[in-house]
Amino acid sequence: MKVFLTGATGYIGTAVTDALKAAGHALTGMARNEESAKKLGIRGLTVVQAELTDKETITTVARTCDAVIHMAATNDANMATSDRATVEAILDALSGANKPFIYTSGVWVLGQTGANPADESSPTSPLDIVAWRPAHETLALTAKAMKGMVLRPGIVYGRGGGIPAMWVAAGREGAVQFVGTGNQQWPTVHVEDLADLYVKALAKPAAGAVWHGISGQVEARKLAEAAAKAGGKGAKVSALSVEEARKTMGPFADALAANQIISSEKTKQALGWKPTRPGILEDVAAGSYVQA
Repeated sequence: MKVFLTGATGYIGTAVTDALKAAGHALTGMARNEESAKKLGIRGLTVVQAELTDKETITTVARTCDAVIHMAATNDANMATSDRATVEAILDALSGANKPFIYTSGVWVLGQTGANPADESSPTSPLDIVAWRPAHETLALTAKAMKGMVLRPGIVYGRGGGIPAMWVAAGREGAVQFVGTGNQQWPTVHVEDLADLYVKALAKPAAGAVWHGISGQVEARKLAEAAAKAGGKGAKVSALSVEEARKTMGPFADALAANQIISSEKTKQALGWKPTRPGILEDVAAGSYVQA
């Protein structure tokens, strides 16, 4: 299958690219600059250079492919606008073609869950940092004559990256701070298990399907303690109130303080997805995050 990827050089995208290549797919990757284009070319992808708001280019390329996976994120003030433009361009390209489209969202669209697990059918109640994203999910899920799907990863870890890497870096500086009480639960997934899920979703495309990429849960305080240990400097672990964190982090502070218990059982059963990589505490304390 010829697959068009946005975000192929990103943290998640790199792992997904590896998994798709291993599964035998031919890949076309979109690069937003020369450096990214070079990386994709070295890895054997066909390269298209464009911005996420370049609707004409995205539509043209998407029409030549058998499937599209959107993973790119600008992570800036214009993220909602650029994401909307990309989704609209992809939908224009695939409308009526009955081709698979995987839109990458995230569990933060489900908001605070409390003690009641949220599953693939739970209504969205997004945290402020992703208040715009449910509307984009709806675009993908309700598009006609195509197989639009939404994939929601949890907190992604593995390969020494993701949010845990921020805390390990802080541990190397001598102090790790979690936001809020520290008792909040985070749903997690290893980046390579997540990549496997993309491959499986592409192999069994289902129009209107929501897939949850969750392989475990972790208490924020315990993750902070593991990160401090991985830092190797005897770092102290302490709490930072949400109010104080907002002063420097903005809405990201509320996301770090959110308590979320998320189920992916429906996804596992429907797609036969079986996560096998080490859990987040093991990987952070004694795996890919430990400095050589």
